[in-house]
Amino acid sequence: MPTERFVVLVKPSARRRNGAVGRLVNQRGARHVFSSRDDAALWARGLSSDGENRVWIRRADPRDESDADAYLVGRRLAGRQLDGAFDKRRRRLRGGVEVAELALDAFLD
Repeated sequence: MPTERFVVLVKPSARRRNGAVGRLVNQRGARHVFSSRDDAALWARGLSSDGENRVWIRRADPRDESDADAYLVGRRLAGRQLDGAFDKRRRRLRGGVEVAELALDAFLD
């Protein structure tokens, strides 16, 4: 009798929100196979323990053409940490930024 196979792909949101997920993907890849959805959910809870940001299993859309049954996902930050940088870029695109900032941005890009 064949065993049930439940394929989970790690989404970038989970990697960004949870350091344990990022390390796992670097070591073992973004595709993980479990015997059931319950096993995958238990795995996700384990990755969320020890003060890490919460990640969870979300069922894949039926129209999804990958072999994934579900995704490991995380939530975006409530307040984006780079809002200031984003605003600075908008000011630069509108022409309202000093030359020194432009030179620094060119160096960092």
